[in-house]
Amino acid sequence: MQFTAKQISEFLSGTVEGDENVTVSELSKIEEGKKGALCFLSNRKYEQYIYTTNASVVIVGSDFSPSQPVTCTLVKVQDPYSAFSVLLEKYNEVMNESSQKTGIEQPSFIHPSVTIGKNVFIGAFAYISENVVIGDNTKIYPQVFIGSDTTVGQDNTFYAGVKIYNRMVIGSRVIIHSNSVIGSDGFGFAPQPDGKYSKIAQIGNVVIEDDVEIGANTSIDRATMGSTFIRKGVKLDNLIQVAHNVEIGENTVVAAQAGISGSSKIGRKSVIGGQVGIAGHLSLADGTQIGAQAGVNFSTAEENKQWHGSPAQPLRDWMRASVLFKHLPEIEKRIRKLEDLLKRDTSDSIVSTTHNNNER
Repeated sequence: MQFTAKQISEFLSGTVEGDENVTVSELSKIEEGKKGALCFLSNRKYEQYIYTTNASVVIVGSDFSPSQPVTCTLVKVQDPYSAFSVLLEKYNEVMNESSQKTGIEQPSFIHPSVTIGKNVFIGAFAYISENVVIGDNTKIYPQVFIGSDTTVGQDNTFYAGVKIYNRMVIGSRVIIHSNSVIGSDGFGFAPQPDGKYSKIAQIGNVVIEDDVEIGANTSIDRATMGSTFIRKGVKLDNLIQVAHNVEIGENTVVAAQAGISGSSKIGRKSVIGGQVGIAGHLSLADGTQIGAQAGVNFSTAEENKQWHGSPAQPLRDWMRASVLFKHLPEIEKRIRKLEDLLKRDTSDSIVSTTHNNNER
């Protein structure tokens, strides 16, 4: 399918500089652009490529002014990154229109008590347990397991191998990527006098609200009692561990390999970097931002604050400390030299005092 620069600008409420009739039929990165491709420039460190790209159309910011001649047509918009993401979504919809499956593939097991909405797709080898409710337009790919008494809203997508335990509650427009597990037991064990650990029954569930996306191989544990909550609009990356009774606030994003320990509460619109570790029973304020590999072992009350390091500390403190880190070996040498000088001065002073006393 082809679009002209004019059509793209009208769709994005932008303006055209160049040939408004030039057509594009594919999307690409600006450094890989070729004739017929549509690209975008959001980060100025990639500006060099706009002067060498062979792309036909490039989406740029409304304030962009090229410092050299460009051969491509420019579509100027307020926010190039957001505009391009909208086009990606539309492109994806168009490309997938012909492959939108419905119906039930065989072999699969669906308990007679299951309620299935309209235009639902259930792939081969799926297992849907008793009393499950599946909303309209939901796509359940092969080898997905959904446990009993689970409720699934509308327009959801569960990719191959997703496992959803009993009594989970999943909202609408939720995407769960392959091999993620929703509702596994929380890590609850009671130490015994003989040194063994006795398992504590995990009888709660997981509630995933609307417009959540969960990456591949992510585990979200059921609550010991009550619910583990993934609030509306949360985006979780791959390989994340969310422990029992955690609550992740609305529109929070969490990057890969992060771990959130039991009963911690993450505020709304927070940003958690990759490999961040958050201890249990903490409360983090709304808008909290935590840099990659940070370790958080305390609650926070100040909203929209940045934290870095392990143990985590305010961003400015961490930046000052990080400047000193690389100089520590040199500082150690200087301290040792000073210590040696002090020892010598002390020794010389003792010798001098003793000599003077002897002369008396």
